[in-house]
Amino acid sequence: MDVDGVLTRGEIAIISDGTEMRLFNSQDGVGLMVAYQAGLQTAIITGRATEAVRKRAEEVKISHIVMGTFSKLQPLLELCERLGLAPTEVAYVGDDVPDIPPMKHVGFAVAVANAVDEVKRVAHYITERAGGEGAVRETIELLLKAQGKWEKAVGEFIGDPEWNRGL
Repeated sequence: MDVDGVLTRGEIAIISDGTEMRLFNSQDGVGLMVAYQAGLQTAIITGRATEAVRKRAEEVKISHIVMGTFSKLQPLLELCERLGLAPTEVAYVGDDVPDIPPMKHVGFAVAVANAVDEVKRVAHYITERAGGEGAVRETIELLLKAQGKWEKAVGEFIGDPEWNRGL
């Protein structure tokens, strides 16, 4: 998945000392940690390389971090090869034109609700939530529910395997 516009609302604040600041959605973070609990490999491929993004990725258990590249297809293909996956076994979440090449190669291309029209045209699914506002959580929940893993992963994440009994 992309970072700016997907895990964030796409806004970048640059402080006077040149430090960049981004805001991340907490529900996306929980979704990523539930995905980790379920054994789902996650990755970010982003054009900007910042310590804030690396720190957040580590906090929410993102498995693979590729930063500093605006050409996203080659890193995606290399990651697939390293993991022994065909691109058709991969989902990718994007919001802007640099995300189109990887989206055209994966099995499940997701555009966030506020993605540009060009990205929406190549997507298999468009989220109801905007980037930085829970779109990643929505996608993870959709994927894990389709695999029948959501309920168990949530239970393991919160330490209560019977959390939904009687609901």
